[in-house]
This record gives sequence, C-alpha cells and structure tokens, in this order.
Amino acid sequence: MDNALYVGLSRQMVLRKEMDIIANNIANVDTAGFKVESMIQKTAPGAPAMTMGGPRPVKFVAPDGVARNFGQGALNRTDGEFDMAIQGQGFFQLQTPDGPRFTRDGRFTIDSTGRLVSQGGYPVLDESGGEITVDGEKGRVAIGGDGSMSQGTERVGKVGMFKFANAAVLEKAGDNLFRNGSNQQPEPAADAAKLRQGHLEGSNVKSVLEITRMVEVSRAYESTSKMIDSAADLSRRAVDRLGRAN
Repeated sequence: MDNALYVGLSRQMVLRKEMDIIANNIANVDTAGFKVESMIQKTAPGAPAMTMGGPRPVKFVAPDGVARNFGQGALNRTDGEFDMAIQGQGFFQLQTPDGPRFTRDGRFTIDSTGRLVSQGGYPVLDESGGEITVDGEKGRVAIGGDGSMSQGTERVGKVGMFKFANAAVLEKAGDNLFRNGSNQQPEPAADAAKLRQGHLEGSNVKSVLEITRMVEVSRAYESTSKMIDSAADLSRRAVDRLGRAN
C-alpha cells in the first residue's frame, strides 16, 4: 500500500470520528444545556511507505481534540418550581461520588430528604460548596436572579453559579456533566450570570447546520474513497504492466 492510500485512510478515520460527533450533536438537539461540539484536525508527519523523490515526511490527517461551543442556548419557559436556567456565563456545580461536576442542565428537583438535586440525584451546591436543603412544608420556593432561594420571608440558600477564566479546561464526564481537567479554580459568576427560575436552557445545536455538516462529511468520505480506489487501481495496473514487460 503506497503513501496515497495511507493518507486517504487517515482522512477517512478522522471523517468517521467527525461524523460520530455530528450524530451526537443531532441526538442531543433537545437536551437541556447541551453544548454543540466539533472535531479539530491536524496534520501528523509520518514516515512514508516508500519514497521515490516524494516529500519527506508524508503528512497524514489526525484528530486534534474536540472543540465545544459554550454559547447561550434559548431559554424555554416551563414554570417548574425547581427548573433553572443560567442566562450568561456560568455553570451549576454538583457533588458526585467522583468529585465536583459542572453543568448547564437545570432540571432540578427535591429528594426525599429535602435536598436540591439534579436528575441524576447529585446534590446541587451553593455558592460556598455546601448542599441546599428545602422544607417542603413551608411553601413554594422563590429564586432570585442571583440564585437566592427563599420561602416566604425566610432565606433558605443560594444556588451557586460558577465560571472559569478558560472554559476549555472543562472535559465531558457523561450525563451532560463536565469535570475540571486542570488546576484552574472556578470563580463566582455573579457578575456574568443571571438565574431564571421556571426556565430551562435549550441545546445550542442548530439542526440545519449539523445536517449540512453531515452531508459535507459524507461527501468528503465518498470522495476520499474514490481517490483510494483510483490509487489502488493505478498501482494494480502498474504492477500488471511491469509483470508483462518482464
């Protein structure tokens, strides 16, 4: 297999991974707080299979990580007492068995002990990193734009909203959660975020753009397949002619 086939194969492998990312975006178009992702590519120099005056090194196509767009999603009104959306920068912080996790998914509820928890049952933390507990017998909870929670005239807690100087340090941790993959410490997002009670932030995936990207990737994969077939056919004919000449 010559260099053209190796380069074409490396391109196809990256396109398959890109297609997986696009398919995941489309699958999460209705997931609260989901952030659209895209593939980052790079050229990776490698030793050629054989060089007859060709370039050294041969440059292959390789993945270089996943870019994530943390742009604002649309706010959808639900009127749910514990549905919350962040308008602006910032994340909710949850406590999980594997450590703190961050999310924009504000589908919260109250568990059997009165704790404010996520859909996965993880406690939602306040601005100081503590759990938030609500007494269901004291009436409806009102939540202000700064995250302050009150029942009547009694203040019962404050939902924490945190931001990072560089959101790229956040890594996917499953279940629409992110983990801090660096030593960078989260900061209060009070000046950059406003909490909206009774709303949920929708996904920032734009379906039409993702479908367009899917078509483009599919065409690129098909084009690369044709190139590989042409290169293989050219090599086969060259070997056949050399065999006849001998």
